[in-house]
Amino acid sequence: MTINAFDTHIPDAEAVIAALALEPHMEGGFYRRTFQSDHHAMVEINGGKRHLMTSIYYLLTKDSPIGHFHLNQSDIVHYYHLGNPIQYSLIFPDGTLNTVVMGSDVIAGQCLQLHVPGGVWKASQLMNGLAEYGLISEAVSPGFDFADMEMGSRQKLGVQFPEHAELVGKLTQG
Repeated sequence: MTINAFDTHIPDAEAVIAALALEPHMEGGFYRRTFQSDHHAMVEINGGKRHLMTSIYYLLTKDSPIGHFHLNQSDIVHYYHLGNPIQYSLIFPDGTLNTVVMGSDVIAGQCLQLHVPGGVWKASQLMNGLAEYGLISEAVSPGFDFADMEMGSRQKLGVQFPEHAELVGKLTQG
């Protein structure tokens, strides 16, 4: 446990991972599916049938501070919960780069919610702060399936978005 200037106890990353039963995620960080819409009919998409909606916890830590570039087919709404701010880099199909910081300092322009449309390349980075982690949730519709996710490669994204080659190099696994 650490204590900030307001004498508020901040649990460490391991305690949060254990309390929320999180597991490592292939894009980096940790996650756990918390919801899928089992009481609704499945939705038919190009890749097959999907739940109407799914939701997860997603945690970045000082030891796993990057959610590497990846593309999802479904729309995702992110909800900031606690810990350090998380910076998102979004590359749209036309090459437009949008950088958004999720965090609790809404006066400074940080967002509590972030919508990322399907088909947008997304990466996230843990920023500095009092905690050693940042925790969000994601609601995905149609529901998330790993078959609808593509991990970015430096080569592919570097060719597709040469203007963002440095960022791509920093936020891809290979």
